[in-house]
Amino acid sequence: MNHLKRWRFWRRFFVSLFAALGVFSAVAGLVSLFVGTLEAEQAWVVWPCLIIAIGFGLWRAWPRPVEAAFSAPNTTIKVVRGDLFEQDTHLVVGTCDTFDMRSPQISPRSVQGIYLSRKWRGDADGLDAAIDVHLAKLVSIGTVAKTGRTARFELGTVVPLESHGTRDFFVAYTSMDVHNKAHGTADGLWLSLGNLWASVRRHSNGEALSIPVLGGGQSGLSPVLPAEDAIRFIALSYIIAARQSPVCHELRIVALPELYDRLNHLELQAFLSGLARA
Repeated sequence: MNHLKRWRFWRRFFVSLFAALGVFSAVAGLVSLFVGTLEAEQAWVVWPCLIIAIGFGLWRAWPRPVEAAFSAPNTTIKVVRGDLFEQDTHLVVGTCDTFDMRSPQISPRSVQGIYLSRKWRGDADGLDAAIDVHLAKLVSIGTVAKTGRTARFELGTVVPLESHGTRDFFVAYTSMDVHNKAHGTADGLWLSLGNLWASVRRHSNGEALSIPVLGGGQSGLSPVLPAEDAIRFIALSYIIAARQSPVCHELRIVALPELYDRLNHLELQAFLSGLARA
């Protein structure tokens, strides 16, 4: 019910309410012109008209699923309430430039930690080995003296990992320091998203892709990119890439229920609709 606190909701409600009342007033004017003014005992019709106008205003202003369909390119962007790992799509997993995937370097409650637990049943050695198959084809840019994985790879490195019938895209958008603390920047995230879409374009066969709201958690980006701005950032980066060359037929930006319920759905819908009209 947070949308009831939003100015956009009430502005849209009152605009629609008065538009409906205007229509009823015009109809009443025509009736009075040809039939005559309503008698006092007929004034009850005003109340149904008012109720209908209020209902119309609420219907127009009430938030709907946050999504937008694009014709050029032919794709859809959706902001989805739910669990990333319950989506029937390819997945994106944000990670650091050392591709650490296990505790204590990575929190078990992070996307990487949940991925390891749910998709690899805690088999950290197996996941590391699968990632290393791809990283072996790349040249590291140095090392960092810390516990866990120490080889660094360029920011924006993407590992497209096949797992249980889907393609899971690991994108390194933060740097890990000697204390196993991740650091991210908006520039680094933008670069990483560009590389991600290019990898998805090559490996997803155009199928739907789900991505979490990157920038929260331990990345250190929350003060720079709060959740709603991060969603706009992801959507804008995606549509720019998709207009250059198709990426996939649907992008789902998945927010956990507690985060989704705090979002300003009307503002996000207005942003996506603006992109669709651009």
